[in-house]
Amino acid sequence: MILIKKTLLSISVLMTVYGHSQQHSGNPNTTKISSYNITPVNIQNVKLTDAFWLPIIKKVQGKTIEYAIHKCEEEGRLDNFLIAGGKMKGTVKGQMPFDDTDVYKIIEGASNTLISEPNQKLENLLDSLISIVKIGQEKDGYLTTWRTINPAKPPAPWVPVIEGKRWESLQISHELYNSGHLIEAAVVHYQATGKRNFLDIAIKNADLLVRTFGDGANQVHGVPGHQIVETGLVKLYKITKNKAYLNLAKYYLDNRGNSKNHKLYGAYSQDDIPVIQQKEAVGHAVRAVYMYAGMTDIAVIENDKAYGDAVNNLWSNMVNKKMYITGGIGAIHEGEAFGENYELPNLTAYNETCAAIGNVYWNHRLHNLSGSSDYFDVIERTLYNGLISGLSLDGKKFFYPNALESDGVYKFNRGECTRQSWFDCSCCPTNLIRFIPSIPGLIYSTTKDVLYVNLYASNTAKIALENTKLEISQKTNYPWDGKVTLAVSPKKEAKFTIKLRIPGWARNQVLLGDLYHYKNTAAAKTSVFIDGKRIVYREDAGYIIITRKWKKGETIVLDLPMEVKEVVTNTKVAGNIGKVALEYGPLVYAIEEIDNATAFDKIAINANDPFEVKKESNLLEGVNTIQNKKLKAIPYYSWSNRGVGKMKVWIDYKK
Repeated sequence: MILIKKTLLSISVLMTVYGHSQQHSGNPNTTKISSYNITPVNIQNVKLTDAFWLPIIKKVQGKTIEYAIHKCEEEGRLDNFLIAGGKMKGTVKGQMPFDDTDVYKIIEGASNTLISEPNQKLENLLDSLISIVKIGQEKDGYLTTWRTINPAKPPAPWVPVIEGKRWESLQISHELYNSGHLIEAAVVHYQATGKRNFLDIAIKNADLLVRTFGDGANQVHGVPGHQIVETGLVKLYKITKNKAYLNLAKYYLDNRGNSKNHKLYGAYSQDDIPVIQQKEAVGHAVRAVYMYAGMTDIAVIENDKAYGDAVNNLWSNMVNKKMYITGGIGAIHEGEAFGENYELPNLTAYNETCAAIGNVYWNHRLHNLSGSSDYFDVIERTLYNGLISGLSLDGKKFFYPNALESDGVYKFNRGECTRQSWFDCSCCPTNLIRFIPSIPGLIYSTTKDVLYVNLYASNTAKIALENTKLEISQKTNYPWDGKVTLAVSPKKEAKFTIKLRIPGWARNQVLLGDLYHYKNTAAAKTSVFIDGKRIVYREDAGYIIITRKWKKGETIVLDLPMEVKEVVTNTKVAGNIGKVALEYGPLVYAIEEIDNATAFDKIAINANDPFEVKKESNLLEGVNTIQNKKLKAIPYYSWSNRGVGKMKVWIDYKK
């Protein structure tokens, strides 16, 4: 514990990120995932220089990680491992049976930082945290500290529903959820460092699960209450090649909705019918998208058409009937759940930050399978709006839910009407920590002779195709500006294809389907220039296709025309009838009372109202605002950084 505190004092100074990294001995980062058609370019090979994303990532690495570790110390997250291992006396600390996972997610986020840039001080800090985790693991591999400390006395709020023995209350105990986050974090740490200290803990735990669960007479028949162990086991299978982990992941998925296997948990846990029969996104939204990600893995690795069809049906239902304009999912506070089709309230919208993160993980898998830009339209919309909205500009306050309206009174954010510094259930802050440092890994992907450019952000990257290695750089002021300059430098002249994604908003498509549409169709089209000459391009699945012999230093300029757009919702969403939302590029905008103090509730947009886009460098760390004589709108992600007040995304419209 002393080492942790000493290291924390200097962690923010030592976090120099996204430099030229050196590969660790034994590091498997460059191993391609053979199961998917398309392979993401690892964050190790992408040096981010972007004026939008790099400050956010640095904020997480330099402030939020340190802040979260302090909170974990204060609330006894680390003590629980020591108490479980007999190195400290006391009763279980904290209120949630999944508090252990906050430590795992912090390790995962910090490990993603190490993949980008080796940092010995940070690596030593993680070794200290991992040594504490190891103390809490039982000899046979079991690792859920509250149950080890005192099986008969779980964290207070859960006493009536959790029994004393292992695996007897899987619906609510979160034992397998704890295993899932443990395994996911350990795999990333191994990829970052080549060290096995955390991976061996995870393998020991996973081996226990393999021995424990199955159809055998002496095995436990059951499935997780909260999914994520499935994707963790698949990742562990890819690292170790031990198919027992893959088989167990499929066992858990195959037996959801199987009343012969266990007493069903119901739709809340996506355990009412078998997964291959599920066509509607229902229940707890985080559990759902974690499960859908696992189902996608199984569909690909096992070439399972039934799984693939189910995943496609669930995605179509979610995007066409249950997704907010911000990319948020899970409309209902009760159960943190999806609502009915077209049930998308604004003031009471839930939209848990963890659900947004899980949705990105799922859609990234779907893109790696299909190559369709529709999945990156969901990813981009979520990233720039309903995901980073969960983190304050100072990196130390958070949204758990992400509402689309505030009256300044209704306490939507776990008991508050503004951002909070922490939560009794702090899954969202630590999930942001694990996810945000991995964002550069979304920018590029490849097949043997194709480079996909999926997101636009300033960076330089080293990429290996089948017949050549190349460097590519992006320079852009995206999302404030739609111009992107890409310099392509293959090691030798070579023929290959570059696919440049045309975002949905630049194709007059909010999202695939009819849930949202733009009131007016923009006339301006995307243009592409190579070495200053405009080209006629071919488009496929939302990508501009350029196949040619590339020479070192050739330059592509992509011009995505931006204008203020008004979005209208399908009339089946009752709360948005007669209203519009404003967008500029990938950003959804909101009006906040602090900028519109006069008659806020009466603000309306009229047909043919003009709008001005204005860069305000001193507002909210630098944003483009949308203004006219009636209103001033800010990017949705930046709201609630200036105190409590009213806010709305959907604004009254008068013809």
